[in-house]
Amino acid sequence: MDGATEQERGRRGRRAIGLAALTTVLVLAADQLSKRAIEHSVTPGEQRRVLPGVSFVNTRNHGVAFGFLPGSQGLVTILIGVAVAALLVYFARHLERPLIWLPTGMLLGGAIGNILDRVRHGSVTDFVKLPLGWPPFNVADACITLGILILFLLADHARTARA
Repeated sequence: MDGATEQERGRRGRRAIGLAALTTVLVLAADQLSKRAIEHSVTPGEQRRVLPGVSFVNTRNHGVAFGFLPGSQGLVTILIGVAVAALLVYFARHLERPLIWLPTGMLLGGAIGNILDRVRHGSVTDFVKLPLGWPPFNVADACITLGILILFLLADHARTARA
């Protein structure tokens, strides 16, 4: 270990949990507010250019991130449940790892945001459209993707630091 006392490790663990919770709430709020803003300002089928190559649209996604597994609600629900459970176990076992709270909060906030849409509407609102046929996505999808990337980078860094 790092020579920290049990009390210091407990304090770090509580801090990581608090930061993960705060990140979860911030991601969830940004996701839900952005989806509601799009639903009230962009009609389905409309495309509003916001930057060169970037448009806002109002589409419904019945699959997981970026439109994968469309129409598989049962499978999607199981996959999300397994992924969230695995994430929480990993987080609980690595509370002392620096920055572990960040991807955990991003992933939880994104997952909860998309789950809320599925419960309310049976699908997820996607609205950011990029060029070259990239499927539309939302804030939750972006946070899930970035959260996975950051989690892998942190895990790899910890692995190489031990080697």
